[in-house]
Amino acid sequence: MSQENVEIVQNALNGFVASDQATWGMLDRDIEVHDHDIMDAGEYRGHAGFERWIEDWESAWSEYSTQPQEFIDAGERVVVFILQTTTGQGSGLVLERHDAMVFELRDAMIVRLDYYNSRSQALQAAGLAA
Repeated sequence: MSQENVEIVQNALNGFVASDQATWGMLDRDIEVHDHDIMDAGEYRGHAGFERWIEDWESAWSEYSTQPQEFIDAGERVVVFILQTTTGQGSGLVLERHDAMVFELRDAMIVRLDYYNSRSQALQAAGLAA
């Protein structure tokens, strides 16, 4: 089942990267998003919350790209290391960031997404680091 989870996350993330649209059929209707990179981000729940999270994140950047670099099987979770290239809204500052996401799946659906700007935090959250 865990390799199936990796494939689900790969398809969802690659679909988002290609179209800048969520792959709704792979996201549980009650999905939870926890962004550990945004101070006081609040709660993002359900499809509307997921959209609000994307909008909040996008509002900081005039341009951005996401490149998945590695997918790690962690059973019911999948850790993804990504390269973010962003241009600051207003400042024009270009940043390259190595961020990480932890996707939790249940019944072939993504039920939770945790976003980190630290690979080690993501690994620890997925139970893969000491």
